[in-house]
Amino acid sequence: MSREACRAGASAALISLIALTLAWELWLAPLRPGGSFLAFKALLLLLPLRGILAGRLYTYQWSSMFILGFFIEGVMRGWGDHGLSQRLAWCEVLISTLFFICVLGYARSFKKLKV
Repeated sequence: MSREACRAGASAALISLIALTLAWELWLAPLRPGGSFLAFKALLLLLPLRGILAGRLYTYQWSSMFILGFFIEGVMRGWGDHGLSQRLAWCEVLISTLFFICVLGYARSFKKLKV
């Protein structure tokens, strides 16, 4: 995969994860009727957004570890929740995995090959 494809994929995945998190916790399947404070976890996803959109390598490096928290949350809620919340959790797992793969591909494209 090319560097630009990885950059575009990571950007799209991060924006999708922000939208999913907000929709999930405010409207689709909140823990409490009317929305829950878990929607604030979307604010955490805004931390790497500027650097990801700008293509900053350092942001790609640290966000590869940062996104694993959202992956873990998705797995735990995917196994523990039921109904729509469970399906949204597996979507979170899928999107965070896509983000992780794109971030690794982008960071790897900077690695110098030694021959």
